[in-house]
Amino acid sequence: MEKLIVHGGAPLKGRVNISGSKNSSLPILAATLLTKDTCTIRRVPDLSDTNYMVRILGELGAEVERASGVVVVKAEKIKSVAPYELVRKMRASICVLGPLTGRLRKCTVSLPGGCVIGDRPVDLHLKGLEALGAEIQVEGGDISVNAPKKTFKGATMNLMGKHGSTVLGTDNVMMAAVLAKGTTIIEGAAAEPEVEDLANFLIKMGAKIEGAGSNRIVIEGVKELIGAEHTVIPDRIEAGTFLCAGAMLGDGITIKRVMPEHLKSVTDVLKKCGFPVEITKDSISIAPNPNAKGFDLTTLCYPGFPTDMQAQFCALACVINDVSTITETIFPQRFMHVAEMKRMGAQIDLQGATARIRGGSKMKGAPVMASDLRASAALVLAGLVTEGKTDVNRLYHIDRGYEHLDDKLASLGAQLERVRE
Repeated sequence: MEKLIVHGGAPLKGRVNISGSKNSSLPILAATLLTKDTCTIRRVPDLSDTNYMVRILGELGAEVERASGVVVVKAEKIKSVAPYELVRKMRASICVLGPLTGRLRKCTVSLPGGCVIGDRPVDLHLKGLEALGAEIQVEGGDISVNAPKKTFKGATMNLMGKHGSTVLGTDNVMMAAVLAKGTTIIEGAAAEPEVEDLANFLIKMGAKIEGAGSNRIVIEGVKELIGAEHTVIPDRIEAGTFLCAGAMLGDGITIKRVMPEHLKSVTDVLKKCGFPVEITKDSISIAPNPNAKGFDLTTLCYPGFPTDMQAQFCALACVINDVSTITETIFPQRFMHVAEMKRMGAQIDLQGATARIRGGSKMKGAPVMASDLRASAALVLAGLVTEGKTDVNRLYHIDRGYEHLDDKLASLGAQLERVRE
């Protein structure tokens, strides 16, 4: 077990490159199972989650090579079973379900583990595969899929859930449908950039997909897919996290290698608060503003404000001398970081799925416990502005989704150290 010791008050300044997207890399790596040919994926971030996915591909029979952000996969012969021991550590491992169904027509994938931010059911994934003609049984923690060739056909379905569209569910159905005979129409599809990135990779492999990036995706099935090369899009959540850091303290930072259009909901809030934001084709600069105003935001599916930035904006609100509110509609229970921030002196009143933050009060470092990936990043951000030192425990959460976060913050001037407990 490792922890991060953050010494508060060190000003941030400089430039930082944003890594490839975790949430794009995982389904794109899974999609390499759809062909016997060689696929090359570039800008895959060095994370424990991507390491798990590479291991899963290898255990399923694929030949995998990884070096300097490039992953080469040749899945000539693959197995149809992904057991619990293989998928238990990562929720996103469920995205092998679609490729295995599409290519093998028959597979067994254990229900995965993952982070604790509320209920994340896979019912919409299964609903979509059943619409394509797959027979599904869930028993003993395993999902067994049988999709006979004569019944595995394109269909029209709606994947909208009670808290919005399902990203991995859209990914899974899209990956299965590209090899299903006929036309598949996904209504209520997730419109996130990561879904569009996966679709672009599938199209390079020979898939026929229209509408990715919108809530209606149309897929015309093909007989087989071929190998392809692809470069993963920048990680918009990592980028947003650094924008929060740059707004919280220091003399201004610039994030490089980004796609600003993917961050519009985040930069719109920052601009409205009064933070100076400068945007170019592939970079965004930001600096603190002692007179910044509070904000009132609600998490929504893309292009709305991302739930994955909610915790970081809780940290940002703590340094704004005003009242801010955040309402969480995607994962209403995703406020486990609030109790930890209050240990540091944050004034946060949590009522149901809405947090009311009165910022501007002095915060002091304290030992805190990370509960999930984004909460851990938010606690690091809070530690940057506290008086004294903050020990962020359970550092493995950060390593799931941020590539060398401590090194990148240190390059901007932050004083922090990783230690083994």
